[in-house]
Amino acid sequence: MPERTPSRNLIGILISGRGSNLLAILDRIAAGYLDAQVALVISNEGRAAGLAAARARGVPTLVIDHRSSPTREEHDRKLADALEAAGVRLICLAGYMRLLSAWFVDRFKGRIINIHPSLLPSFPGTEAQRQAIEAGVRLSGCTVHFVDEQVDSGPIILQEAVPVLDDDTPESLAARILEAEHEIYGRAIALFFSGRLRIVGRRVVGAA
Repeated sequence: MPERTPSRNLIGILISGRGSNLLAILDRIAAGYLDAQVALVISNEGRAAGLAAARARGVPTLVIDHRSSPTREEHDRKLADALEAAGVRLICLAGYMRLLSAWFVDRFKGRIINIHPSLLPSFPGTEAQRQAIEAGVRLSGCTVHFVDEQVDSGPIILQEAVPVLDDDTPESLAARILEAEHEIYGRAIALFFSGRLRIVGRRVVGAA
């Protein structure tokens, strides 16, 4: 079988932990379902399990500890330098537990996407699955959205609904939502690289 030509659709992925969505993206690329290449994985936590997982797949990794920078923007400038040196076209947040500075968001405007375990705008922030159960909703799910200066508030690209069962715990609901995340994130990345997506006001056009 001839060797696959490297894709020019380069992705930079930011993680803080296990990187399950990172691995799902790599799996989708390896299976030929996504024309892209992960050029760099950066974590703010040196012990993040996702770093070892990425290295095992031959993906370059970098640790940029936020504690070594006196301000959020200074840390983000280090991120930006590394991502631009890697030539990435898209930045994906995959369990990155840091708020990005307004400077960083403006620098890469329209080129940063995130996945969140709820049907935004419902239940932004942390512990979204617990929020959903405590609110008594019958449907939760996940959302891929462009990142703006606020928390989980950017224009929505794709959403996937997941039923909330009567006996769900935050952990069991999170596990089922994660399965949907692994599917929807790859689809959103493919849409981005297709060039079809446009942000018009608060709406993303071209995702349907």
